[in-house]
Amino acid sequence: MRKGVIIVSLCLTLPLWAQKEGGISQKMLHEIQKEQRLTAADRALVNAIAGNAIDNLAVNHANAGALDTHFSIETRRQSITDQKSSGRCWMFSGLNVVRADFNLRTDTLQTDFSQAYLFFWDQLEKANLMLQGCIDTGAKPMDDERVQFFFRSPIGDGGTFCGVADLADKYGLVPSEVMPETFSSDNTQKARQLIASKLREYGLQLREMVQKGKKASAMEKAKVRMLAQIYHMLELTIGTPPEKFSYAFKNSKGQQVGDAKEYSPLTFYKEVTGGKALNGTFIMVMNDPRREYYKTYEVEYDRHTYDGHNWKYVNLPMDDIEQMAIATLRAGHKLYSSYDVGKMLDRKRGYADTENFDYGSLFATTFPMTKAERISTFDSGSTHAMTLTAVDLDKRGKATKWKVENSWGADWGQKGCLIMTDRWMREYMFRLVVPNEFVPEKVMQAYQLPPVMVMPEDPLFLPDE
Repeated sequence: MRKGVIIVSLCLTLPLWAQKEGGISQKMLHEIQKEQRLTAADRALVNAIAGNAIDNLAVNHANAGALDTHFSIETRRQSITDQKSSGRCWMFSGLNVVRADFNLRTDTLQTDFSQAYLFFWDQLEKANLMLQGCIDTGAKPMDDERVQFFFRSPIGDGGTFCGVADLADKYGLVPSEVMPETFSSDNTQKARQLIASKLREYGLQLREMVQKGKKASAMEKAKVRMLAQIYHMLELTIGTPPEKFSYAFKNSKGQQVGDAKEYSPLTFYKEVTGGKALNGTFIMVMNDPRREYYKTYEVEYDRHTYDGHNWKYVNLPMDDIEQMAIATLRAGHKLYSSYDVGKMLDRKRGYADTENFDYGSLFATTFPMTKAERISTFDSGSTHAMTLTAVDLDKRGKATKWKVENSWGADWGQKGCLIMTDRWMREYMFRLVVPNEFVPEKVMQAYQLPPVMVMPEDPLFLPDE
C-alpha cells in the first residue's frame, strides 16, 4: 500500500508536458492549431465526413455522367470468373488468357480451367520455397533481412503470369468441373494462416539443423517429411489433384463436341495450348519510371525460384507498352495485365479515371506525387491482375480508354468488366504480358540481355492479388 503511494507521489512531481527533442512541444502544437483553425465551412465538412464515406463526399460530379461503352478494338467475350475471398487474381487472369487463346485457335471450342488445381501446386511450391530458403539462410542471424523475408510471409496467394506458366508447364491443367473450388480455395485466409504457422515452426527446426551442422541429406529428408504434412493440409482444404480424367469439350452454345477422351493434366494442357508450353512464348514488360528503360530486370527469390523461374521483365515507357497492347488486341488476343486498382476506382460504375474523386478540394490540399514518387514511397504499386480485352482509339490511333475482364464476378462493375481511361492507365498500370510475335525487335533484344537483379522487398514487386 505504501509503495503505491510513493509511485503516485513520484508521478505527480513530473512536468505536465514531458518533452524530448523532435517531439511535439506545446509551442509547436499551438502553431499547428493556429495554422488550421476550423472555419464555418470546415465545421460543416466535419459533420458531413462524420456520417459519410469519404469517397461519397469526394465524387467529382462533373465526371459522373453516363459511360461510353463503345470500343473500336474488342476481343471475344467470355464468361466472367470470381476469385471470391482469395488473392488469386493473377491465376484467374492468366487462365483467362489461356482459355481465350484456345477459343481463338479452335474458333468454336470453349473450356474453363480449375484454379483450385493450379492453386494446390502453387501453395506446395511456395511451401518448398519457404523451407528451402530457411536451409539456405540457416547460418544467418534471425534478424537478417533475407531470413525475415521467409518468416514474415511463409506462404501467400499472390503471384504473376510467370507463376501460371511455370505451374502449367510442370503440372498441366484440368477443367473446372474435374477439380471444383472448395470453401477454403474460395476463402483462403484461415487455411493460409494455419499452413504459415506450420511452416514457421518447420523453418525454425531446419535452421537448428543447419546450425548443428547436420548433413544435407538429413535436412532433405526432414524437408520431405514437412512437405508431406503441408500436402496433407492442402488435400484437406483444396482437394486431391486428379491424375486422370474423362472430358469432352463444348461449343459456344454449351453443346458437347465429339466423344469424351481420357486425359492426364499434362495431356489436357497440351491439347488446349496446341502442344506448346507457355514458357518461351511471351515476355513481361513493366512501366517503372524510377528505373532505366529498355533494360531487363529479374526479381530475386520470386515465389517459384526453386521450382520454376524468377520473375523477369523489360522496363519500358508507357507509349511502347500501349503500342504492343493495341497490336495484340487487334489480333484478337487478350492480355494479362496488372494495376493499382484501388486508386481512383468508382466501384459502383466499374470505372477508373484520375478525375473520379476530388480529394484535394475536400481536404483543402493537393496530392501531387508523380508515379515514380508514389512507387518509391510505397504509396502505389501493382495490387491486382486483370485481363485486358479492349481498347478504343481516336482518329489518330491513340488510345482513349481500355477495358479489362475482372475476376470479381459477373455482377460487378460493367457486367464483370472495368472501363479505364487512358490517363488512368498511364498512372496506375504496371505489368503486361505480351506474346512474342507482338514484341518489337528492340524490346526483344533488351529482354535477352543479362538482367539486373533486384530485391523482392521493392514496393513494385509485391505479387498480384
